[in-house]
Amino acid sequence: MAILQRMALSSHYLFTSSLRLSPNPTPISHSSSLFLSPSKTPFSLSKTALEREIRVFGFFRRSKNGFSTTSSAVATESTETASVAGDNAQEEVLAEKIVLPTNESSEKLLRIRHTCAHVMAMAVQKIFPDAKVTIGPWIENGFYYDFDMEPLTDKDLKRIKKEMDRIIGRNLPLIREEVSRDEAQKRIMAVNEPYKMEILESIKEDPITIYHIGNDWWDLCAGPHVESTGTIDRKAVELESVAGAYWRGDTNKPMLQRIYGTAWENEKQLEAYLHFKEEAKRRDHRRLGQDLDLFSIQGAIVRHIIEDTWKKIHMDHGYDLLYTPHVARADLWKISGHLDFYKENMYDQMKIEEELYQLRPMNCPYHILVYKRKLHSYRDFPIRVAELGTVYRYELSGSLHGLFRDDAHIFCLEDQIKDEIRGVLDLTEEILLQFGFSKYEVNLSTRPEKAVGGDDIWEKATSALKDALDDKGWNYQVDFNLPQRFDITYVDSNSEKQRPIMIHRAVLGSLERFFGVLIEHYAGDFPLWLCPIQARVLPVTDTQLDYCKEVTSKLKASGIRVEVCSGERLPKLIRNAEKQKIPLMAVVGPKEVEMQTVTVRSRFSGELGTITIDDFIGICKKAVENRTSV
Repeated sequence: MAILQRMALSSHYLFTSSLRLSPNPTPISHSSSLFLSPSKTPFSLSKTALEREIRVFGFFRRSKNGFSTTSSAVATESTETASVAGDNAQEEVLAEKIVLPTNESSEKLLRIRHTCAHVMAMAVQKIFPDAKVTIGPWIENGFYYDFDMEPLTDKDLKRIKKEMDRIIGRNLPLIREEVSRDEAQKRIMAVNEPYKMEILESIKEDPITIYHIGNDWWDLCAGPHVESTGTIDRKAVELESVAGAYWRGDTNKPMLQRIYGTAWENEKQLEAYLHFKEEAKRRDHRRLGQDLDLFSIQGAIVRHIIEDTWKKIHMDHGYDLLYTPHVARADLWKISGHLDFYKENMYDQMKIEEELYQLRPMNCPYHILVYKRKLHSYRDFPIRVAELGTVYRYELSGSLHGLFRDDAHIFCLEDQIKDEIRGVLDLTEEILLQFGFSKYEVNLSTRPEKAVGGDDIWEKATSALKDALDDKGWNYQVDFNLPQRFDITYVDSNSEKQRPIMIHRAVLGSLERFFGVLIEHYAGDFPLWLCPIQARVLPVTDTQLDYCKEVTSKLKASGIRVEVCSGERLPKLIRNAEKQKIPLMAVVGPKEVEMQTVTVRSRFSGELGTITIDDFIGICKKAVENRTSV
């Protein structure tokens, strides 16, 4: 069950993003669950029909001569005046709310985008008469059209856009016509469009509908479209890119040229979208991970911090931590139902000493075996267990984004479900608040068509979920199936055996994916407590290098993650530290050596002055403890 989360960033970024945190596919359709869904995402910019809110800002920068003004578009959660922390100055921001519609929320936008696809195809064939058209649908943020033609360049896109503007300016009507199948075939043959003939063969309904742009161009189409091209704001349309695409997605068929475009109702919406897209690109964890060396030693440090934080909070909330095997006898996955419902996502079985074994795709069965190690009384509940463990899933390489995940299970009584779910929500909120995530959208997923368990127990599960969702909710499953499959029981107050309830839940999901979320959330600019390198000591000249090493040793002994950098002139050392997003710099010159001090510079607060090493250590420790910046 996918868990998707929208996260509002800290105040100095003013950008909301979302990313799927935990794939957690369910092997058996048996559970009520909660999942979070985004209203916007940094990768595809939207994954739902919800409206996305983008604000357009005027930035007022304070300078020695007063205020200078620039204009930009930023996605944010607040329409109030806000402060943006820059490297050297505070920026006052005034927000004007702009709501970006979606195809689902605005039929006008859908019509514009569909019409733009036709206008683009008309423009392409005007400039390249030999180009053959295929399909041209509207998509989430715009439209595309596929053409059988020679490869296109960025220069070609500019020519096509210019011709589109001319067509829009002519205010040509969009005319719907119904024709017989024979007539459609005759017209397609007359213009020699083989792909249209194949499309016609796939259309089962009669009559066939055709849309004309004036008297100049037409295509097979069911609509809808705007009344005329002049209703499109040409300044709200942009051609974005060209990509290769096989016809019908078949590698044995011709490679086509796919032109992507975006279209909006007005120019301001386009500007906001383009800025949002640029901001998403700036925060791309793949690029930042390479630029900041976050996929090696630095990333290992952050992961260590994440794991330690997770473990501490779980133990504080009464969980027992587990480590379970990576492989088990295949029979275990037969009992759990994974082999019946999830086999295509599992690796092949291994034969060891005439026994079949299977790499684990999930941790649930192991936790049940831990529960079954002894007989339980109703007085033992709730029993909470949690694990950070590796799971093995057979997925295409392009979809494999994380195998190390957090899993937890709560065994409880029916009348404890609501309280335990609420406890899960509180725990998860505490964990995510540690990492700066505070805004969520929640959907309640109820009983699917294929489900195990009776109506009465499903009603109890769903009611408990709803009751626990007063103001927040998280990914978990209430499971009445696995306890039955594994025949787990407890002894009630009447000394009779009963079946316990099993709550499945994950907070961070895949740690690899969660790390990607953190990178994009902070744009690689981690807060002091989370940053892999918290401080960098910089000598003015190599003469101060020995003292710098002494300072570094003292800081490390106090638990501060620090390193010395030298070998360049000081201005370049400072620029490099800024570029690599090091939170604190301790500059050391002859005066600092003489006075046994350092001169500290903060990425967020600028110059902090010259202070003793002990004071510097105290400032760092206090900021880490309070999860604040210096």
